Amino acid sequence: MNSAEIRQKFLDFFASKEHQIVPSAPIVVKDDPTLMFTNAGMNQFKDYFLGNKPAPNKRVADTQKCLRVSGKHNDLEEVGYDTYHHTMFEMLGNWSFGDYFKKEALEWAWELLTEVYQLPKDRLYVSVFEGDAKENLERDDEAFAIWKTMVSEDRILFGSKKDNFWEMGDTGPCGPCSEIHIDLRSEEEIAQVPGRDLVNNDHPQVVEIWNNVFMEFNRLADGSLVKLPAQHVDTGMGFERLCMAIQGKRSNYDTDVFQPLIRFVAVEADVNYGENEKTDIAIRVIADHIRAIAFAIADGQLPSNNKAGYVIRRILRRAVRYGFTFLNFKKPFLYKLAEVLAEQLAHVFPELKAQLSFVQRVIEEEENAFLRTLENGLKRLDMLEDKFKENNNTIDGKTAFELYDTFGFPLDLTALIAREKGLKVDEAGFGVEMEQQKNRSRNASATEQSDWVIVQPDVPTEFIGYDYHAAESHIVKYRQVKTKSKSEYQIVLDKTPFYAESGGQVGDRGYLLSDTEQVEVLDTRKENDLILHITSKLPQNVEAPFRSEIDAIRRNFIRKNHSATHLLHAALRKVLGDHVQQRGSLVNEKVLRFDFSHFTKVEDAELREVEAIVNERIRETIPLEEQRNIPIADARDMGAMALFGEKYGDFVRVISFGREHSVELCGGTHVYNTGEIGYFKIVSESSVAAGVRRIEAVTATAAEEFVQGQLDELHAVRQVLSTQSNTAHAVEKLQEENKALQKQLEQFELKQLTSLKDSLVQKAQQVEGVNVVAERVEVSTADYLKKLAFDMRQSLDNMALVLAAEIDGKPQIAVMLSDELVSDKRLNASQLVRELAKEIKGGGGGQPFYATAGGKDVAGLQAVPAKAIELLKTELVK
Repeated sequence: MNSAEIRQKFLDFFASKEHQIVPSAPIVVKDDPTLMFTNAGMNQFKDYFLGNKPAPNKRVADTQKCLRVSGKHNDLEEVGYDTYHHTMFEMLGNWSFGDYFKKEALEWAWELLTEVYQLPKDRLYVSVFEGDAKENLERDDEAFAIWKTMVSEDRILFGSKKDNFWEMGDTGPCGPCSEIHIDLRSEEEIAQVPGRDLVNNDHPQVVEIWNNVFMEFNRLADGSLVKLPAQHVDTGMGFERLCMAIQGKRSNYDTDVFQPLIRFVAVEADVNYGENEKTDIAIRVIADHIRAIAFAIADGQLPSNNKAGYVIRRILRRAVRYGFTFLNFKKPFLYKLAEVLAEQLAHVFPELKAQLSFVQRVIEEEENAFLRTLENGLKRLDMLEDKFKENNNTIDGKTAFELYDTFGFPLDLTALIAREKGLKVDEAGFGVEMEQQKNRSRNASATEQSDWVIVQPDVPTEFIGYDYHAAESHIVKYRQVKTKSKSEYQIVLDKTPFYAESGGQVGDRGYLLSDTEQVEVLDTRKENDLILHITSKLPQNVEAPFRSEIDAIRRNFIRKNHSATHLLHAALRKVLGDHVQQRGSLVNEKVLRFDFSHFTKVEDAELREVEAIVNERIRETIPLEEQRNIPIADARDMGAMALFGEKYGDFVRVISFGREHSVELCGGTHVYNTGEIGYFKIVSESSVAAGVRRIEAVTATAAEEFVQGQLDELHAVRQVLSTQSNTAHAVEKLQEENKALQKQLEQFELKQLTSLKDSLVQKAQQVEGVNVVAERVEVSTADYLKKLAFDMRQSLDNMALVLAAEIDGKPQIAVMLSDELVSDKRLNASQLVRELAKEIKGGGGGQPFYATAGGKDVAGLQAVPAKAIELLKTELVK
């Protein structure tokens, strides 16, 4: 069976067992602060396990895109080196939400593996939870008894809490699990060591392929376990490992999941896969990493310098670095692989093929940027090479960490370059710097979260904010969250008008009101499907009824801006083309920010046309057409725009402002007709990332204030220029006059520079037969200081020159040496300038014949000429 058939047989099998087959959730998590990425198939179903909301289907199955590169589940450093760890992988899963339990789950797992996939029973082992006295957890005798009906006892292993009690994280749903392992070794290897001795011992051919988790508990923040409202089944089978087992391979990378990518990279690099371990590892790293990179971008996460974006950038740079170092890829190459991947998975994950050109553009730009960074890092190493040689031929830990943190150089890359230069790396010092950074990061983000205090059990939240600004509410539950800088309470209500931050729209603010007190709601956020009202204090009586009331004036401005983004999106597609897709947004009461896919700057004329279209729609006072809870298939038939990377249910909300103009899936709040927006004005257009542009705009009174401010500024300029018309012409004339004056000034300064050079030549001292000039000079720019040094080099042979100058209030030093002093006397301008820079509390470097330094202490310039002469005398006498 090929991989596509293996995947389909899984889905068909569970469909026959009355499971609803659902699509994969995006790999990027939007509304769960505990996760950046989907790292397990159960993530999207967490609310069902916790009882926060009822499951629409009691039985579900899917294949889920997962990413494990951070937090508890972190496989990044193993990727490429072993045969079965991956960053992005598919997890085949079946779930029961309070329906069937252990018996059906285990019997179906065995049936699928041995009868449908026909894996040999004598190669399979199963594990059962042995219990844990510290947690007061008993042995899972129920699972053991079920397995005994299908498997001989010598193939049933008891596992510890580490191996057979599954937990999503430090808190949350958890329970005992039963794993299924397969032994893929040869008969000769099996005869020497039985497979049961290698289960859960990291053997590359004795691997876990399926884990059946029995969700019975919820781990609280205090570490205790409490029973969940119902018992659930959560299974996960590694698709790539399953393919390895069924296809009789010894590595996941030998299956048809990875081979198309591996063959492509090998051809591009002109190497044969399987002949050299170093190039093989590099090819495996690249084939794995492109999957994580491409799908994360397709699901809406652009590479960046923080949070989830930084993780994706780190994976991308790791792949580029392996290609650069081991496969000699000096130009972008990763982006080409995206097309191979898109074609390979178009039938199961069509979102990548639908956005292929955009994904490729982002990857290629990131590759270019990192290759430039690699080059800069290599230059940095070259510049400091003399320093390292003085330091016992060692790159110190601080510099190695700077290369890692600033230039993206992993330690092994720095070590590789060091070996080529005859150097070594202080790895212990690097480790100290890395640990200090981790501690800083941990301290900055440390959060202490209490367990939920339940006031009204099993009461769901009803959101009424589309229709009402206030409600009579009761508190369902609450918890306290503390960080280093603040403490807050998160309150869940039974009925609320508060919109939780989602889809780019900020959360509502307002109050919880009673006869005796007023508690301010500072923000409203979403955690999975829970609406959290953020306050700085708790109501005195949490069981009392409250009037929950939003800040309606603020909401009104937010509505205007949100509806304007829909009109803007439609106008951009009309003017620029259908390739325009929303890539992010921010909608608050002051401004709207809209990110969209487009590969070039939006020209001024295009912006004016977009703005005109939006304002025309506003003047048409188009009424809002809102359709709630309609089947997603019907919404798509209407032509509703869905955003890539968003998770939509079976029923959706459609917002239309004229079916021919704007039809989108959206959960935000909107005006009742476009005329309420009043006026729309684009404030700026800029680049956010490769292939992504950003427009910021204002509406209503903010737009009027912006225009008035521009007019006031124009009036002020006209007054200064003493003109009331043709302002641009007056400014152009002023610029021309300024250019002429600048040219005159430049010519005057060049004459002064020539005069200064002649004066310095006259001041040359003879030291050991060398013309030495060390003077403090007056020049206006660093460029003039450099020009003076090079002019002196042409005018004076066998010269050692040191110039000290104050430029823009800061001290600068330049050192210039004639070639014969560098080659014969072995003087080095970089070493000299670093020593002189101590006088001005600074540092610098450069080439052996010319180097510069800057510093903080202008007063120190006074001592530089005399110290320079002393140093040169000492060096020239050697």
